[in-house]
Amino acid sequence: MGHAKAIRGPLTSYWTVERTASARFPYRIAIGTGESLLLAVRAQSLWPGPGQQIFCLRERAVDPAEDRELVERVPVAHLTKLGRKLTVALDRPSRKRCEFLTVQKPYADGTGNYEQVFFRTESGIRAHRSRTRLELGPLDKQLTIAVDSGERYPWRFPGAELSRRKLAVGDYALIEDGEPVAVVERKSFENLLADLGAMQGLHHQLADLASVAVSALVVEAQLADFLDEKKLRSRWPAPFVARAIGEMSAMHPKLPIIFAGNRKLANVWTERFFGAVASRVVAEPQLDLMAAGVAQAGSQPRGPGLDAEIRAAVLTGEARSFTMAEMAERFPGVPAPRLKRVIDRLRVEGLVVRLGSGRGSRWWVSAGTSDSVATS
Repeated sequence: MGHAKAIRGPLTSYWTVERTASARFPYRIAIGTGESLLLAVRAQSLWPGPGQQIFCLRERAVDPAEDRELVERVPVAHLTKLGRKLTVALDRPSRKRCEFLTVQKPYADGTGNYEQVFFRTESGIRAHRSRTRLELGPLDKQLTIAVDSGERYPWRFPGAELSRRKLAVGDYALIEDGEPVAVVERKSFENLLADLGAMQGLHHQLADLASVAVSALVVEAQLADFLDEKKLRSRWPAPFVARAIGEMSAMHPKLPIIFAGNRKLANVWTERFFGAVASRVVAEPQLDLMAAGVAQAGSQPRGPGLDAEIRAAVLTGEARSFTMAEMAERFPGVPAPRLKRVIDRLRVEGLVVRLGSGRGSRWWVSAGTSDSVATS
């Protein structure tokens, strides 16, 4: 119950499906945040069947006089743009993950390109024969890597253009147009063990590293090595080391910590990491084909979820009692079965009780519940 105070306001992004009069594209699917429309397409179906994908047309303009019937309106739990794909997770129990893939195709006469948009679900993607294909193609250019001047025995990157300089952060940096676009901090087994003796200093270093958008901490050892009392040789108790490593990830959740196994594998991982980042940098201008506004929206962090918001409205609201009709007014567009499911769960937990029967029944928050939630 301690998380209730962190509950935010109503979810601002919604997935809206409307039925239109068009025979070829009978559905309009839109994703909007407040007054901003992030994406709108005309689709041949409201949801792809198993193993299928739906061809869509991106909406260029809206006729204000068009007659449309609302089919569903669902909160968006998460929204992320990944190259040519807009991935969507809806806040509902089923049929909740999908993506819109945008492809540019050349005209037969070579005069330019035209756009195709495909609506695909998670099950359809998994069933597709290209499910093992990587998102980023092989890089056809030389990597440019800067090595920190403090590295005494640096890793090797065959075929890359290398330079030595003092890096502001990290030990290795991928360089594009003269600027670092990805950074890696290297730690040996002994380095990391020594750093555990000054955890506050280590956290400062990791925070600085995590400030780079694309970065990683790469350790030349296995995680098991840090939990092996024989390898630790009484320098630190294994339980302390385990807690410290867990704290590193908890305090810096956006920083990948890679336990590569040994020096050679750490070198290989970093080379492949820099290659993938370079491929992404090259591909981004061509991949950024989704509707205007999505690029500006970026990734939308996952909120607490609609069920959590309903719980918070019941348990921390000023009203000590409510009817289902009042809750429906509070959460318009939420299906009645979903509201009932959340309220029934609260009843099973002993947090609300029901008095009366039928439509006239009222639900009461159990005595002391609101205060305990607010202070927990």
